[in-house]
Amino acid sequence: MTTSNDEKWINKKISRRDMLKLTGMGVAGIAIGASGFGGVMKAMGYDMFEPVADSTTAKNKVNFYGKHQSGIITPVQKHIYFASLTVLVTSKEELQELFKKWTPLVVRLMNGELMVDLTTNTRVPTGDTGEAEGLNASNLSITIGVGPSLFDKLGMAHLKPGELADLPHFPKDQLQKEYTGGDLCIQACADDPQVAFHAVRNLVRAASGKVEIKWSQAGFNSFPAEGGTPRNLFAFKDGTVNPSIKDEQDLNKVVWVDKGWLKGGSYLVARKIQMHLETWDRTSLKDQEATFGRYRDSGAPFGKTKEFDDFDVEAKDSKGEYIMPDTSHVHLARKSGARILRRSYSYASGVMSNTGAHDAGLLFVSFQKDPAQFTTVQNSLGRMDKMNEYITHRGSAVFACFPGVQKGSYLGEALFNAL
Repeated sequence: MTTSNDEKWINKKISRRDMLKLTGMGVAGIAIGASGFGGVMKAMGYDMFEPVADSTTAKNKVNFYGKHQSGIITPVQKHIYFASLTVLVTSKEELQELFKKWTPLVVRLMNGELMVDLTTNTRVPTGDTGEAEGLNASNLSITIGVGPSLFDKLGMAHLKPGELADLPHFPKDQLQKEYTGGDLCIQACADDPQVAFHAVRNLVRAASGKVEIKWSQAGFNSFPAEGGTPRNLFAFKDGTVNPSIKDEQDLNKVVWVDKGWLKGGSYLVARKIQMHLETWDRTSLKDQEATFGRYRDSGAPFGKTKEFDDFDVEAKDSKGEYIMPDTSHVHLARKSGARILRRSYSYASGVMSNTGAHDAGLLFVSFQKDPAQFTTVQNSLGRMDKMNEYITHRGSAVFACFPGVQKGSYLGEALFNAL
């Protein structure tokens, strides 16, 4: 990442007198983490919340401003760092200030810049942790969402959408508390894993004393050299039946909320799914394909030859048997009649200490107009899904992701205008 000399409070010259004020504040014992560094700087005439523009010269740049947040219909990147956060602030005003503070910082990160310029003063912590210095924007997208627990915690229950509720318990769920729920989420996706991690690390650091990480997960995707759908760790293509990210009419049906303060936003469902690779690796290719209802090499549904060929879930062969096994993942998902936009990533986090098995699987992420769309699909899979033999759902969360931001506005403004 590079630094920019445009529109950054840190570039404003601080006089010797002002620096002595800062030093005096530190000696006097002012708790920067509690009162907010931005508040101290603003009191001295340095505005942390000054609007920052999308760069027109940055390489591999995703725009921040627009009708929708980035990271939803942005072309899928190679890496994700997803963090679910616990909010520590106790008032709506503090939360609003946090989102105002984050907004220009997110723009700078997505510009491929450091959040603040590096300092030559080695006696103070740097404003940016620096591990993305020299890297470009790497198509970084940052998506912010709010969880159902936030509204009750801060006395905003009257503004919580009826659709925003913890997901119900599904068959075969073995959810672990440490990977479940959250007040806020940050989804950072990029083509460089260090850029994605740096974004989350520094946004959380900038909110010290206001939020803390509840759980997080890094993930990856690998794309064929000639392009196409990435494969999950079971070696099958993942995301074939997604709606086109260029079909605005279809996205309005499937992805975008069309009412209230969340209009133009979307609901994010995150599921941490352990994949039992050792069991899968002992399974014949024939049974693997029957589990998905697709041929592994081509990605085509049973009875077809190409990945994107449509199919009739009720089609039968000459013996009167389903061409698509009725316990296959594809058969049951299609029968639900519900559609979602999948944006999932594989993960590998070492081994399970109690079994020695791979701690690996899928960070399932989907966006939908209503979480009920996901629930409908999951209920259809139920106990019948042959995939259940090979996976276990360990984590779960749902978030309402804000609509996009126009320059001069800030993340979540529509929510606070509704108060």
